[in-house]
Amino acid sequence: MQDNNSNFLMAVVLSLGVLLGWQFLVVEPRLAEERARQLAATEQAAAFAEASGDSASSDFDLSAPAPSASAPSIAGAPDRAGAGTRPAPLAKRAAQDAFADSPRLRIETDQLSGSIALMGARFDDLILADYAETLAADAPRQRILQRENENGHWQIHHGWVGGEGTNVTLPGPTSLWRVVEGTVLTPTSPVTLAHTTPEGVELRQRIEVDSDFMFTITHLARNNTDAALTLYPFAQITRTGRPQTSNLFILHEGAIGFFGEEGLDELDYDDLIDERVVSKQADTGWLGITDKYWATAIIPPQDAGFSARFTGDSADERTGEVFRGDYLLAGRTISAGAETALVTQVFAGAKLVDLVDGYATDGITRFDLLIDWGWFYFLTKPMFRALQFFYGLVGNYGVSILIVTVLIKAVFFPLASRSYETMAKMKKLQPRMLQIREQHKDDKQAQQQELMKIYREEKLNPLAGCLPILLQIPVFFALYKVLFVTIDMRHQPFFGWIADLSAPDPTSLFNLFGLIPWDPPMFLMLGVWPVLMGVTMFIQMQMNPPPPDPIQARMFQILPIFFTFILASFPAGLVIYWAWNNFLSILQQGLIMRRNDVEIELLANIGFSGRAQKQSGDGSGDGTR
Repeated sequence: MQDNNSNFLMAVVLSLGVLLGWQFLVVEPRLAEERARQLAATEQAAAFAEASGDSASSDFDLSAPAPSASAPSIAGAPDRAGAGTRPAPLAKRAAQDAFADSPRLRIETDQLSGSIALMGARFDDLILADYAETLAADAPRQRILQRENENGHWQIHHGWVGGEGTNVTLPGPTSLWRVVEGTVLTPTSPVTLAHTTPEGVELRQRIEVDSDFMFTITHLARNNTDAALTLYPFAQITRTGRPQTSNLFILHEGAIGFFGEEGLDELDYDDLIDERVVSKQADTGWLGITDKYWATAIIPPQDAGFSARFTGDSADERTGEVFRGDYLLAGRTISAGAETALVTQVFAGAKLVDLVDGYATDGITRFDLLIDWGWFYFLTKPMFRALQFFYGLVGNYGVSILIVTVLIKAVFFPLASRSYETMAKMKKLQPRMLQIREQHKDDKQAQQQELMKIYREEKLNPLAGCLPILLQIPVFFALYKVLFVTIDMRHQPFFGWIADLSAPDPTSLFNLFGLIPWDPPMFLMLGVWPVLMGVTMFIQMQMNPPPPDPIQARMFQILPIFFTFILASFPAGLVIYWAWNNFLSILQQGLIMRRNDVEIELLANIGFSGRAQKQSGDGSGDGTR
C-alpha cells in the first residue's frame, strides 16, 4: 500500500514537472518570441517612417501584384495593373504633417466618435464609445480606425480609378475634398463631400451613418467634359503593422470575406504574407479585416458583381507589414454631360450578434458570418441565444451560465441516468471482477471471457459509462466558443472577484488567493474556480468504478490535477460552467447510486456514510453474490 502511495505521489510530481517544464521551455519562449517580433516590427516601422518616404499605403495600390492571368474577371473591368496611375509618394514627414493639418469632418453618434479626413476622403479616425480597452476606470475607449500619423494605422478609402486612355486627374490620397452639405455626421444629419477635377469631372460622396456601426455612401460622378469617360468604383481597407492576436485555432483573426457561390473565405496574417495576393470573383458579398471583437468591412452593391483581392506585403521597409483588402466594380461609361451613381456601405465597429444578423437580414449577403461560430454553429449559436435569453431575465451572464447548465442536464437526464446506472451496477460488481482477475491473473484471455460473461448476464455495456463525458464535450466546446468569440461576454462580471467572464480567474493558489502580496507568473495563476473545478472533477471520478488496468487507474487519478492547470488559463465563465456541471453530476450520480444500493466509497472514506458503516458491521456490504 505504501509503495502504491509513493508511486502515486511520484506520478503526480512528474506530471506537474511535465506541465511546468512545458510552460517554461515551450510556451513562455514562444510568447517571448512573439512579443519580441511585434516590438521589433513596431520599432522598425517607426524608424523607417521617420527616414523614408511614404509608400502611399493609404491609396488604392494599383501597383501591387496583379491577380494571376488565370483568374476570372468581370466583363468590362480592366486589369488592375493598368486601371490607373498611382500618385507619386510623399516624403513620410511631409505626409504626416499634411495629414495632421488636414481639415476633418466630425462623426458623432451614441456608438461612435471620430472624424473623416477631407484629404483623401478617408475613414481613419473612429472610436467605439461604449467599449473600453480594459476594465480600469480610466481606460481609454476602444479605437478601431487609426490615422496615418500613428503606428499601425487602419483606414478605409473609397474612390474611382480610370481605365487606360482616361485623361482625367482623379483624386488621390492627398487630394482635398470640400464639404457641401452638413457640418457633423450623425444618424439624423448626413454629409456630402465633393471634389472637382481640373478637367471638370465632379465627384460626390453623400455619407450617412445609422445608430450603430454602418455607414452608407452614395457615390456620384458627373462628366462635365465634352467626351465620354469610363470609371471604375473601388473601395479598400488598409492595415499596417500586424496586430496582436489570440493565436488560437478556435478563433479567426485577419482577412475575411463572403464571395457568392464560393462562400466564406478566411485568411490569417501569415496566409496573406505567404500568398501575397489572393484574388476573388463574386456576384455578391463583402470583405474586410476582423479582430476578436471588432471588424471593418467594405460592402459593394449586392446586385453587382465585383472582383476582390487580399494582399500582404512584408517587404516594405518604410511601413513594415501591410495588409489590404479591396474590391473593384465593373467600369461605368459616362457620356459627356451625364452622371452615374452607386451606393456602397462600410461597417466599422463591434461584432454584436444581433447587429450583424440584422444587417444580413436587411440585405447584406451572409453578413452574419462575420462572427466566427465555427463548424459547430448549430450548437454554438443556440447556446448563445439561450445564454442571451436568461441574461435578459437575470441580468448576469454568470447566472445565465448556471441556468443553462441545469437545463442541459435536464435535457440529457434520461441518457445520463442510464449511463450512471450502468456505472453503479459495475461498481456493485467490482468485487466479483477483482476476484476473476485474481483467479486468472496469468491468463488474460480467460480473464476477458469471464468478464464478458458477467457483462452479458447483467446486460451491461462497460462503455456506457463514457456517455456523460461524450455528451459533455460538444456542449463544453460550444460554450467555450461562445465565451471566447462573442463580445457580449466581454467585461461581463459574475460575483466577487470575477469581473470578466471572458478572462481567466485572476486569483492564484500560489499567493493564497491574494493574501500574499505577490503576483505569480501566468503558469502559476491557479485561481479559486479552477481549484473548485479540479476538486469536483476528482470527487466525480472517485464515484466511478476504477478502470481494470492499474496504470489507467493512476492516470485517471492524475487527470483532475492536469485539467486544473490546463483550465486555469481558460475564460472564467467556462471554468464556472465546468465546476457547476461537475457538481450537478455528483448529485445526480450520488442519487442513482443510492437508488441502486451502491456504496459511495468517497463519503465512506471520510466518515460521512453511516450506511457503509452499518453494512460493514453486518457483513451485507461486500457486494458479492
